[in-house]
Amino acid sequence: MESKKSCSSCSDSSCSAKKQGANETKEEYADRQRLAARLCRIQNKIVVLSGKGGVGKSTVAVNLATALALNGLRVGLLDVDIHGPSVPTMLGLEGASLKGNPGELFPVEFGGLKVMSLGFLLQNPDDAVLWRGPMKMGVIKQFLTDVNWGDLDYLIVDAPPGTGDEPLSLCQLIQPLDGAVIVTTPQKVAAVDVRKSISFCRRLEVPVLGIVENMSGFVCPKCGELTQILPEGGGRQIATDMNVTFLGAIPMDPGIAQSGDSGKVFIYHSSETPTGKILQSIIDQITEPDKTKNINA
Repeated sequence: MESKKSCSSCSDSSCSAKKQGANETKEEYADRQRLAARLCRIQNKIVVLSGKGGVGKSTVAVNLATALALNGLRVGLLDVDIHGPSVPTMLGLEGASLKGNPGELFPVEFGGLKVMSLGFLLQNPDDAVLWRGPMKMGVIKQFLTDVNWGDLDYLIVDAPPGTGDEPLSLCQLIQPLDGAVIVTTPQKVAAVDVRKSISFCRRLEVPVLGIVENMSGFVCPKCGELTQILPEGGGRQIATDMNVTFLGAIPMDPGIAQSGDSGKVFIYHSSETPTGKILQSIIDQITEPDKTKNINA
């Protein structure tokens, strides 16, 4: 049974939500307390970032969350990639409907995983989200404040790409964040944005758990040979230059694309393949005990 916890019953005197801020209205203070009450029931909060879209950030987030759930942990997956909410497709949850009470939403439950995505709120998955900044910020805050995750061991957050308003608001609202995983592809034009993502994390005092290089070579589905298509090594070089952990390189495996399109999570159905073992090794490094204590952020 999930524990009930509120700011009024919390014994943590150091929590910033115990006192109203000097320039804070009663409504703002109440919202902050609601957010704190949600987040304090989550033991570990990890955000998956990328300097630009299309590098496989959601693939890493979905497989990371699924692997943790398969290990018997209580896991939530929050998709706040507002303009490209692909998590419902990757999990085969397109068309899933949300339930809730006044002022409260319940995530969709899928094989022991709790999932929330903007994709669940769109009447038509083909609809473009034409929102200006303040509305997007409001939705991100609502997802964190109103979604009843209950007690979780991990919350994995699939963040919007880049270092603009949306990921900034997200990282400022989720306090404390236990770390960020940054996903890139190997060529220089993508990897150069990793530097910005790392600087972004350091400015916000978010520990960088490491860099994942996705689409690192092509695995032939017939013979298994790895062929480099994109210029290789960009993610590894940036990790060395900026003194962060290089978590590993995921090849361009057709099985990953097929699993994402079919709603069958790769790490669940293909864990014994060479690519599956690479992905599991990356996940193990991200979640190893006291990982953030060894980060030179």
